[in-house]
Amino acid sequence: MRTSPELRAKARPAGDCVWEIAPSEKAGMRVPARIYASEALFGQMDDGVFEQVTNVACLPGIVRAALCMPDGHWGYGFPIGGVAAFDAEDGVISPGGIGFDINCGMRLIRTGLSEGEVRPRITELIDALFEAVPSGVGAKGFVRLTEESFRRIMVQGAGWCVAHGYGWPEDLERMEGQGCLPGADPTHVSARAVSRGMEQLGTLGSGNHYLEIQVVREGGIHDPVAARALGVEAPGQVFVMLHCGSRGFGHQIGTDYLRIFDQAMPRYGIRVNDRELACAPFRSPEGQAYFGAMTAAANSAFANRQVITHRVREVFSRIFGRDARTLGLDMIYDVCHNTAKLERHRVDGREMELVVHRKGATRAFGPGAPDVPSAYRTIGQPVIIGGSMETGSALLVGTAHAMEETWGSTAHGAGRTMSRAQAKKLVRGDTLIRDMAARGIVVRAASKSGVAEEAGFAYKDLSAVVDVLHRLDLSRRVATLSPIGNIKG
Repeated sequence: MRTSPELRAKARPAGDCVWEIAPSEKAGMRVPARIYASEALFGQMDDGVFEQVTNVACLPGIVRAALCMPDGHWGYGFPIGGVAAFDAEDGVISPGGIGFDINCGMRLIRTGLSEGEVRPRITELIDALFEAVPSGVGAKGFVRLTEESFRRIMVQGAGWCVAHGYGWPEDLERMEGQGCLPGADPTHVSARAVSRGMEQLGTLGSGNHYLEIQVVREGGIHDPVAARALGVEAPGQVFVMLHCGSRGFGHQIGTDYLRIFDQAMPRYGIRVNDRELACAPFRSPEGQAYFGAMTAAANSAFANRQVITHRVREVFSRIFGRDARTLGLDMIYDVCHNTAKLERHRVDGREMELVVHRKGATRAFGPGAPDVPSAYRTIGQPVIIGGSMETGSALLVGTAHAMEETWGSTAHGAGRTMSRAQAKKLVRGDTLIRDMAARGIVVRAASKSGVAEEAGFAYKDLSAVVDVLHRLDLSRRVATLSPIGNIKG
């Protein structure tokens, strides 16, 4: 992907790694659009990013600017990597600014094991995890739920799982919002969404979702003080990373409300440049109903990652013959992307209640923020950035500057450089699996074509994305993690 010269000319440098498109560039823009990227990353962004971020800048009630993180690429309505805040009183809420996989997110679990202990059993471990954590389209989980218990999950999130033996009480302290966002209302969830969600608790899904065994290499710890606070102790230490969300449940809610909003917009006099940005006033009946249903899906995603964590602990305990606690399988953090949340931020010197949309973007609250776990409050909220299955991931922390510049937001991944279809034309899944095995990365996948879609060359250079975030102080680099085993959804 490359930016066309015409669109490139419309974005002017507005500081180191900051590009701004003025409201005069498109009819209807209420605020500027701002893109955070190095020259090289900026040049890799497709034209869809420019069209979409400037369309977002046209939405009613948007505050200050429409933003795009350095991993930005074309998405549904908003660009992936898009962030926008709307006045809670006269602004809108848009499913296109959240995504279909509501609360798709990242979870990182430390272990007290070394690569020397895990490497000899990595194939056995990955095979056991692949069996224990269902993956792929339509996969069903092992937790049997009644409709009533599923509705409790919508409201209680990960707390329901811990109360029913699928986690440790301290897990909840180390999740964004303690694994349960306020405002969930199951009465606004369709029967179709409930039927799709009830059987999927504890499943990985498909697409770019994964469960990965990772190692911090020599030179991979960049901030020893913050790393120690997060439980990253020394090179060779092994970690488990999850990337998944609300599965078909969230997808159905997004589908349901796009139809509802499409019909509601004329009633509120709202016109959008792109039907994928269908929206409703946040305080309207339709807006509040979607917020209640969307939050229910967000809480189910926390529960999904919690049940998978339980399975991971069971498998490690069985393979290594020790209790999960003695193996040190403690949660580091669970962080969302694909949400809209009510948050209070300072705007022009006064505090405002905003509906902050993060679409393929991660919250990155800085030191001292009340919602940051007490164990991390001096260093800032952990930020987990997933890279490709070949190249690894990054652990960072949020900053005070992000609170001022991006509503406490940062990137969520490396960001694609090509479509899944293009990637599949360039490599076969079975070839890639053999190549990765030769490089010491064991892969099990529900679909070999799905592996080809996620080849490392289909993603931007993660270190380049992290460099921009670190330079701009939108989040601070702590550690880099490399894969040794991957279960691909």
